[in-house]
Amino acid sequence: MDQTIFYILLICAISFGLTMLALIDIILKDFGSIKAKIIWHFIAIIPIFGWLIYLIFGFKKGKKKKLV
Repeated sequence: MDQTIFYILLICAISFGLTMLALIDIILKDFGSIKAKIIWHFIAIIPIFGWLIYLIFGFKKGKKKKLV
């Protein structure tokens, strides 16, 4: 029973970390419109699978902003 809880917490922690990385990437990119950026934010916060959907479909859509 204790190992089951450990594995569930491990999966949740990894998923949370990847979700945060996806959200940071969305914030740093320009998707052409605010509407597209908001949609990708909502997709990325879907539990467990949102970051994966963003990685597959949205990661290459945005362009990195130039930092001046």
